[in-house]
Amino acid sequence: MRYKIEVQDDTGIWTDVRNDQGALVTFDDEAAARAALAERFPILVQMEKYAGGKRTRVIRIIEDDD
Repeated sequence: MRYKIEVQDDTGIWTDVRNDQGALVTFDDEAAARAALAERFPILVQMEKYAGGKRTRVIRIIEDDD
């Protein structure tokens, strides 16, 4: 399984997190993805614990065999 992280902007649109070169940031396990999410967006991740609504998420990438 591979995972990616996404963040929601102020207008409600979810976007993939990308590195400085513009490539999609992916992870081999969910724990690493969640750690990277907390490292990149610490305020948003902490706010989700106390305020309503999600602004960050970890998504499982489903591989297509075709």
